[in-house]
Amino acid sequence: MTPEASAKTSQSANEIKQSFLKEIRAKWNKFSEEEVAALKGTNDLVTQLAAKYSLEKAQAQHDVDALMSGRQIWG
Repeated sequence: MTPEASAKTSQSANEIKQSFLKEIRAKWNKFSEEEVAALKGTNDLVTQLAAKYSLEKAQAQHDVDALMSGRQIWG
């Protein structure tokens, strides 16, 4: 892959992630922008969602899985 193609891939991966983080804020508005930006992965999102919304971990996992709908956002 050329450096130019690699940069485009990286940019579009970043755009996808930023779009997903906006979806998180839209769906769960108790999260601040800083909290969403600091998320380290799906498990972190599930843990924080369960805590912030007083959900069982299984319910939080289900909700996150539904939002992700097969997308790989974090490496």
